[in-house]
Amino acid sequence: MRPSLLFSVSLCCAVLSIRGEAQNQDSLVSVIDHKWERIRIAGEKISTGDVPPVRAVIPENKQRQRAARETMPQGAVDPNEYTTDGRSAALEKNVQEARSVKTADLNGFRYSAHIRNMGDRKIEIVFWEYRFRELANAENFVRRQFLCTVKIKPGEKAEVFANSTLGPSELISAESLTDSSGRLFDEKVIINRIEYSDGAVLQRQEWKMKEIEAALKKATSTPWGREVCRAL
Repeated sequence: MRPSLLFSVSLCCAVLSIRGEAQNQDSLVSVIDHKWERIRIAGEKISTGDVPPVRAVIPENKQRQRAARETMPQGAVDPNEYTTDGRSAALEKNVQEARSVKTADLNGFRYSAHIRNMGDRKIEIVFWEYRFRELANAENFVRRQFLCTVKIKPGEKAEVFANSTLGPSELISAESLTDSSGRLFDEKVIINRIEYSDGAVLQRQEWKMKEIEAALKKATSTPWGREVCRAL
């Protein structure tokens, strides 16, 4: 199941419920441990050029010639490279590489947790959040929410993790800065919603999908790559 199917799935599946914030040994999903750390997020390489033209079909592309080329010694030149389109494609590739822009590396944060599937269904999608409450100022409360695509069989555990440019808190009180213990926050990981492979849903009663619809649409607007989770 991919994130683009989340809205259609939630309309037709059976809905279970997680009561309150208690997620312990009696829950259908258990948070084993969690942590956050500072990281350096590598910049992305963005191409500003056009897609090179498709090479023309030449006799060497036909089946017999293609089979003969497969037996050619290593290092032999591809006949397509001698065609006009082939040379144009090679030149265009060089131009695109010259025009590509790499975005700057950024200071960021990595949030992670290990969760265990305590139920008898395979988990495919997890909505979760990392909560921070400043010890010296209880009113300073921050939630960082994430969407993950996973495959966790009954009884198995898995790590969910995501990178974000947003830290635990944008503001810290003066009292926290003078605390020599080094512990600034009361930290907690909450599972908000679990979607199973059979269409069933386990959702915390206090959490509302409607509240994160805009963030969810933005997070799933681009193709899903090799990442496990995305920030909401």
